Amino acid sequence: MAKGNQRRRVVVTGMGAVTPLGLSVDEFWKGLVDGRSGIGPMTLCDPTDYPARIAGELKGFDPQQFIPGKEARRMARFTQLAVAASLMAVEDAGLNMERVDRDRVGVLLGNGNGGFPEIDAAMRTLVARGGMRMSPFFFPMILPNMAAAAISRILGARGYNSTITTACAASTQSIGEAAEVIRRGSADMMLTGGTEAGISQMGLGGFAVMRALSTRNEDPERASRPFDAKRDGFVPAEGAGILVLESLEHAHGRGATVLAEVSGFGASADAFHPVQPDDDGSGAALAMQWALEDAGLSPDEVDYINAHGTSTPLNDLSETLAIKRVFGDHAYRVAISSTKSMIGHALGGAGGMEAVACVKSIVESTVHPTINYEYPDPDCDLDYIPNQARQQPVRVAISNGFGFGGQNVCVVFQRHET
Repeated sequence: MAKGNQRRRVVVTGMGAVTPLGLSVDEFWKGLVDGRSGIGPMTLCDPTDYPARIAGELKGFDPQQFIPGKEARRMARFTQLAVAASLMAVEDAGLNMERVDRDRVGVLLGNGNGGFPEIDAAMRTLVARGGMRMSPFFFPMILPNMAAAAISRILGARGYNSTITTACAASTQSIGEAAEVIRRGSADMMLTGGTEAGISQMGLGGFAVMRALSTRNEDPERASRPFDAKRDGFVPAEGAGILVLESLEHAHGRGATVLAEVSGFGASADAFHPVQPDDDGSGAALAMQWALEDAGLSPDEVDYINAHGTSTPLNDLSETLAIKRVFGDHAYRVAISSTKSMIGHALGGAGGMEAVACVKSIVESTVHPTINYEYPDPDCDLDYIPNQARQQPVRVAISNGFGFGGQNVCVVFQRHET
């Protein structure tokens, strides 16, 4: 693979986020550094008949603060979240769409499920009242590509447009692929990241029968406990995290502030099982190894790993083994934490919010904790930054994303240096 200094450089110039910890990047980051949980009783659907009844939901989100009411009502919630976070990212980047070539601005998002709650509602209408009573906006609402389509339409971004649907790896992969679009010269700017709003009885039932979810319903804030010996499953969540990426020359040309650089990207497959990670973490290790090679970095140059860290017994063990496989002795020195310990698992949208956390770690020289780490697991014995944030310089951070189907992705972020 080509090294980072032999090709077009890609930088982050803006970020937006709507999360269970807050409806802005600043609120989200403060919640992470404070070690605050955004998980509570599930309210977006009735979970009474299910063993898992908690979630990481957005509090106080009003789509009409970002989108006119009529148009907002014709969007699925996952699209509303993506639009809101994108408008924040554009503002954060100081971007005036009237002053850029919109043919050279693209959108590439990650999303796992599309409009799951809207599919659930339409199914109930179909059964109770017949198919002719379904909304004529059903398909334009639920298709996974509609978030990217809405962003491009609202911003007038006519460039490269696509959607990645690689399950829980989707938005991390979208960031890596968006950087590649810029590197190969197909765009000057990309809005990228991910979104998910799948909390519904259909989604809850699907994961519950797989026994993938935490059932700590009486103690929701302590339910998501990645790498802890008493972890019992993930907590479903929703949210969106969006980055503005630009070629370095384009960012300099418009006087933009550079937050960080996207320097490496790797993607692999376990080729092992429909839903379980491989036993030894070899597939995930390949993604990390290739991302570092792509960035021209050695493993001992990495300061921080934002882990996939779902709080499931198999995933956390597999990821730990993968980190050891790639980093060797440095695995015990590198700082590692899981954003999902505080917000839960937003599936295809998780990596977008985690990318925001990585960039903030670089900018603020601070790494957020893995909360609820109370009972050390002898098989997960690395430095997961237990329970309290840590101030330390972060020059290189990597973000991991792993999804059903054995999808493995890693993106490398670096402090921008001229």
